[in-house]
Amino acid sequence: MHDYKKINQNHGHYIAGFVDGEGSFNVSLKKRTDFVGEWKVTASFNVSQKDRVILAFIKKVIGCGTLRTRRDGIVYYEVTNITSLYENVLPFFRRFNFLSANKKRNFTIFSKIVKKMYYKEHLTKGGFNEILVLREQLNWGAGRKRKYNLQDAYTQ
Repeated sequence: MHDYKKINQNHGHYIAGFVDGEGSFNVSLKKRTDFVGEWKVTASFNVSQKDRVILAFIKKVIGCGTLRTRRDGIVYYEVTNITSLYENVLPFFRRFNFLSANKKRNFTIFSKIVKKMYYKEHLTKGGFNEILVLREQLNWGAGRKRKYNLQDAYTQ
């Protein structure tokens, strides 16, 4: 876990502003027969950009994640490890807040989901269903693509 009080304020606010415009908080579902309940839940924070330097800087400051270059030349910074999300990403963005109402809303929902996953609540039927309900509220609006939705995975 990082000590975010030691981060240069200008750098922290720059990153928060950058992510406010270019970043994304997502929760995906994959049908997997080898998982409890036959569903794998993955939470991810990502930013994609042509400039690898700025994404490498963000990765260094936040202290976790991976950088990949797609075939189209876009660089992709991503954090999917639940411990890294809970101990690095969430505290960073609590310290350096977003300005847009939409990103604040998505971050709040994402934070609740990550906390449930960190404490392994997604492995119970009730916790899994709570995550599904929260996920339905995440990234609402145009451009949202989902292979599976609440009705596909909700368990009785």
